[in-house]
Amino acid sequence: MTSGPLIRPRRLRTSPAMRLLAAETRLHAADLVLPMFIREGIDQPAPISSMPGVVQHSLESVRAAVTEAAELGIGGVMLFGIPMVKDAVGSGATDENGILNAAARIVASEVGDALVVQTDLCLDEFTDHGHCGVLDARGSVDNDATLLRYNDMAIAQAGSGSQLLGLSGMMDGQVASVRDALDSAGFTNTALLGYAAKYASAFYGPFRDAVDSSLQGDRRTYQLDPANRREGLREIMLDIEEGADIVMVKPAMSYLDVLADASAASEVPVWAYQVSGEYAMIEAAAANGWIDRERAIEESVLSIRRAGADVVLTYWATELARSLR
Repeated sequence: MTSGPLIRPRRLRTSPAMRLLAAETRLHAADLVLPMFIREGIDQPAPISSMPGVVQHSLESVRAAVTEAAELGIGGVMLFGIPMVKDAVGSGATDENGILNAAARIVASEVGDALVVQTDLCLDEFTDHGHCGVLDARGSVDNDATLLRYNDMAIAQAGSGSQLLGLSGMMDGQVASVRDALDSAGFTNTALLGYAAKYASAFYGPFRDAVDSSLQGDRRTYQLDPANRREGLREIMLDIEEGADIVMVKPAMSYLDVLADASAASEVPVWAYQVSGEYAMIEAAAANGWIDRERAIEESVLSIRRAGADVVLTYWATELARSLR
């Protein structure tokens, strides 16, 4: 009788080919969505200091960027608009010539048949106070008044060619309200991505730099408490009941438990957003020579897929798609 263990799991790790054959989770370009920032009033890309390698695009430079993304086979792009003028109700968000709606028309005309054109449906980039909704007389976000603005935004974005609206504001009832508004306006085929479990996270810091946020205070009265796991699943199930076609967990890497819960329970696709702070930490550590950048990027996105995300929003989408080829 041969001495030693009978069960040898290492047999499936003996070579790169064997490891690839035994891999339980794989990355594919079609499972990636690229978030993109488009800024009004610039004529060339503007670097974002806290997100090395990411830029604020002009309406012209975004054309080449989305064309490259489409050629690499990524699943979609999520557009964020940065207006020149903000006000209390985010008027630019519903202006058909506002930066986000103008960008959606351009991107849809360039690559709308090759990938899914998506737009962020939230007021924070457009309000002078930086909150995701309109404020009441006491300075608190008025949930139901905000829903009316979201309905108008949804119709404007769908009319501009957005195929999937990302409802990221975390207002109660937002999915049901927007779905009803879209259907009433004839946009029954426009899909909804509910940012269902969006946490009040410290990892959004660089994003606020990227969109020139004017936030006063914080968003803890509407985004989820990082301490709560069950509440995340509750929000996800509510969005599904209200008609969300896809649900989102955000951020990704610090909330893999919530993501796994959602994946196990959801009847619709579950996505996750690898947010700006996650991106910036890896880039900063790599710039200091502390980690292997390429391996860390791939491992981080792979971990989000392994936890149950059907699709990952990541600022490395184009780079990853290129390396996967």
